[in-house]
Amino acid sequence: MLEILRPDRDLEAGAPEPASTPMMAQFLAIKAAHADCLLFYRMGDFYELFFDDAVEASRALGITLTKRGKHLGADIPMAGVPVVSADDYLQKLIAQGFRVAVCEQVEDPAEARKRGSKSVVKRDVVRLVTPGTITEETLLEPGRPNHLMAMARLGGADGEWALAWSDLSTGSFRVAASTLEALGADIAAVEPSEIVVPDTLSRDERLAPLFARLGRRVRFEPAQLFDGATATERLCRFYEVATLEGFGAFGRPELAAAAALLAYLGRTQLKARPALARPERVEAGSFLRIDAATRTSLELIRTASGKRSGSLLAAIDRTVTGAGARLLAARLAFPLTDPADIAERQGSVGFFVAEAGLRQALRETLRGLPDLERALARLSLDRGGPRDLGALAEALRRAADLAALEAAPGLPRELGQALRDLAALPTALAEWLTATLGDALPVNRRDGGFIRAGALPALDDALALRDHSRRVVAELQARYASETGLRALKIRHNNVLGYFVEVPEAQGPTLLAVPKEEGRGFTHRQTLASAMRFSTLELADLETRIREAATEALRLELEAFDALRAAVLAQAPALQRASAALGVLDVSAGLADLAVAADWCCPVVDASLAFRVECGRHPVVEAALKASAGPRFVANDCDLSPPAGSGRKGGGAIWLITGPNMGGKSTFLRQNALIAVLAQIGAFVPATSAHIGVVDRLFSRVGASDDLAEGRSTFMVEMVETAAILNQASERTLVVLDEIGRGTATYDGLSIAFAAVEHLHEVNRCRAIFATHFHEMTALAARLKRLSNATVRVKEWEGEVIFLHEVTAGVADRSYGIQVARLAGLPPAVVERARQVLTQLEKSEQGERRTAFIDDLPLFAALNARPAAPAAPPAALAELARIDPDAMSPREALEALYRLKGLAGAG
Repeated sequence: MLEILRPDRDLEAGAPEPASTPMMAQFLAIKAAHADCLLFYRMGDFYELFFDDAVEASRALGITLTKRGKHLGADIPMAGVPVVSADDYLQKLIAQGFRVAVCEQVEDPAEARKRGSKSVVKRDVVRLVTPGTITEETLLEPGRPNHLMAMARLGGADGEWALAWSDLSTGSFRVAASTLEALGADIAAVEPSEIVVPDTLSRDERLAPLFARLGRRVRFEPAQLFDGATATERLCRFYEVATLEGFGAFGRPELAAAAALLAYLGRTQLKARPALARPERVEAGSFLRIDAATRTSLELIRTASGKRSGSLLAAIDRTVTGAGARLLAARLAFPLTDPADIAERQGSVGFFVAEAGLRQALRETLRGLPDLERALARLSLDRGGPRDLGALAEALRRAADLAALEAAPGLPRELGQALRDLAALPTALAEWLTATLGDALPVNRRDGGFIRAGALPALDDALALRDHSRRVVAELQARYASETGLRALKIRHNNVLGYFVEVPEAQGPTLLAVPKEEGRGFTHRQTLASAMRFSTLELADLETRIREAATEALRLELEAFDALRAAVLAQAPALQRASAALGVLDVSAGLADLAVAADWCCPVVDASLAFRVECGRHPVVEAALKASAGPRFVANDCDLSPPAGSGRKGGGAIWLITGPNMGGKSTFLRQNALIAVLAQIGAFVPATSAHIGVVDRLFSRVGASDDLAEGRSTFMVEMVETAAILNQASERTLVVLDEIGRGTATYDGLSIAFAAVEHLHEVNRCRAIFATHFHEMTALAARLKRLSNATVRVKEWEGEVIFLHEVTAGVADRSYGIQVARLAGLPPAVVERARQVLTQLEKSEQGERRTAFIDDLPLFAALNARPAAPAAPPAALAELARIDPDAMSPREALEALYRLKGLAGAG
């Protein structure tokens, strides 16, 4: 069966099997040149697939598998999709990681018929469609970039690494140096739809886990594409420059990656040349590094289930344009680390916060703005249509309106530059597009009808003849009747004679008598029983012009389209800058709108090690509660700044948080990590005030799951991620860890958690929040001077547990696990039995051994060796029993504390 379905095996020796029909021979030859793609072979109104392509497509698309003819004595499987709905099927195939070669008819069928009855129409592949190179509007999400990435390594196994990535649908192009250890985090930041890798790296065992996670997105290509020796020459040739010095300073691996990306685009786009911006270098250390596990944990762009809804991006995205949405996603992927750059973005947001009227007017102008970037990209690849030109015309008109905002007082530098880029757009181009294009524009240029009436006189004449041929013929008929005096004269048409003059048979001699001079006169064509038919040179000419009017009209429209497209592409750099400017305005105004509506503050971001948040909230959870009219989110403070007097030398603080499940520990951990991210993209943050010292790396280990693909258990995944944190965190790093060590035996887990916290404190010296159910760990606060205990408050009322979601200083008295289990719906008998077992365990010999284990630890032994605290006097105990902490204000609590201190001293 495999031999039947794999015709390419038979082509290795040369031409297709002689027994193949001419059409199938053509298919096999084209398929052999694109063996790694599904071949969409154009046949009339359908794209047909044959052999294995048909089998795979029918399975992937859920379409019917049929058969057509035979090959090597067996039926040929066939499946097809209509051309008019091909984009829908392409979208499904691309989403599943397939590559598709689109094979079109490249000649008129009439030309093929001239060569003989067995000749087939010439066909050729006009484009390769891959996940990273799609540009069709119907295949792309407006607010999500679609990146193609290339990975390069120079200098052997321990050499230098680099990444280059581009969004073909917008023309963006960036490069960055990387390292073997950082590849995973750097790729996760870009989230490429497709990544091109030298085939020599397919055997590198160190990259195997990374490639396994990327799956079908990885594309291995010949190593020649990544040749560093010719990279500069290839880049210069693409950009038509003599040197790359004006582009910036690039390392050889970066040039190799960039050149490989261009080479792959050349192989997939064939003759089309994309309008790529000049490559922009992403400087090492200029952005906050966030690894793939942390991005998943924090759900920055998508939730753990892969949905955009519920992510941080979805919660903060108030952009109204495609360019703005993509820019916001890019900023969230690459938060900044330079306080000056962050302050510049904050200034733009702050300007629109203060200028409410201007903000609303800007957003209203931007709302519904066509996607300038993607329209320009399609036109550059010659895949654009009249609607793309119309989108450019409308975008240019609105951009001209926005440019007037440059006169606004107090305009920040970033916004001022954006408005200057808009003001620099050529007004003549906008005027020409507007004057030439009609109001109702078709998707495809070959549909015609997109040139405004009066814009091209020759086109108007051709259209008049095409659309009003009956009127023109009637006018000629009236003239002939008048000149000959024959009122019964008619001009008629049939498929044999074409247009002809018809009169009653008795009046035929009158027409024959008309002198044939200066091209006039009537020529006899046919005699019927009761009529005679004639032709004239004028009528024959009119017939030719009517027949060719539609063709001429389309030719004139296509010429006009090509002229407009050329004018647009000549202004591509200015249009790309304008699109980027629109994105900056949209993002700044959108974040300002969010800050005002959600009552967010502008954080202080500097080069210190501070991390102080007052009344911080989780942006996603708070938005969800508001949307569902749920309870008000409980705000909490967090201060991980170095203790007073320690300065930067001492390192950041660590909070050790205990408390019950469902109490809000994980939410608290995540919200502070998200606040750091928001602060470093230049946004306001959900708090009453915040002071964030720049974070260089962010690690979040919250939640647990298996990695079945690599055969790793939940605990193994937890340990791998914890190892990455402990091996890479620095004093500028922010770490949030939840339940380390809970996936193994109690003593093993407690020991690992114990050692991990010590390492974070003494070696990494980073700012960290560590949540745990190992209450024994709270004793660490007595020895680790930068570690503080905090707990999530709960309240018991008549046997019920009430979660207050308040984080306060102190230690949880117990975990309330059984109460949470009851809330989850465990059968009452199970809950009651659990209570009995817990009571027995707390009194059992095992509990005594546990105490002995803790006593044997050097840390706890040292703590227990200290003299016991003297017993409190009876008066102090009586006063303590009288106090109700839940009913006291902060001031009353402080006064009570002083009273207790006084009573204790008196005793």
